Amino acid sequence: MDSRSPVTTLLELMVQSVEGLQLERKPATTKNNLFVVVRAESINSYTTCMAKQGDTNNNLTWNHKLVVDVPLHASSITLDVKSKTLKGVKDIGIARVAVSEFMGCGGGGGIPQHCLQFLSYRLTDWEGRRNGVLNFSVRVLNSPEYAGKVVSSCGFQMRGTAMEATTTSSSASSGGGGVVVGVPIWWNSYGRNSSNA
Repeated sequence: MDSRSPVTTLLELMVQSVEGLQLERKPATTKNNLFVVVRAESINSYTTCMAKQGDTNNNLTWNHKLVVDVPLHASSITLDVKSKTLKGVKDIGIARVAVSEFMGCGGGGGIPQHCLQFLSYRLTDWEGRRNGVLNFSVRVLNSPEYAGKVVSSCGFQMRGTAMEATTTSSSASSGGGGVVVGVPIWWNSYGRNSSNA
């Protein structure tokens, strides 16, 4: 038996939809050619397809599944919504998610490996202004954090407090080394067995 632990964490990340996104004070549409770039504090990036119209005029969807390689040093991942225009690519909004949100053992959530989690994060532009909500799901496929440990099954449901999203930061002037992360608007973790997934 190979007892070696994986050196990175693999995430199955499904970028699902965005709600209430605006470009130049107008609701975003499929004509804005929106896509999402995912990074995990690495030079590697992962890109979705272009957004399609959702079931409402205020909703655009991707439903694009990515397998993201998260380095051990990474404390957050970013989901960056961009628009492809004739003049190039424009940044629209970004969400920063702490890795501890979806890591179970040793993390604050206590989420077993392979459990599918659904999260919704407020997007902000580069000036800190709020612009829409990004919906996505995450499943940890493998992680050094779980190596050699017995974890519980996924037969549970967790709900976070329905708080208004804000962002927290560590001031560079104070010498803080924290990561700037978003706070989820709501958090549902629907347990399911990996054999049924």
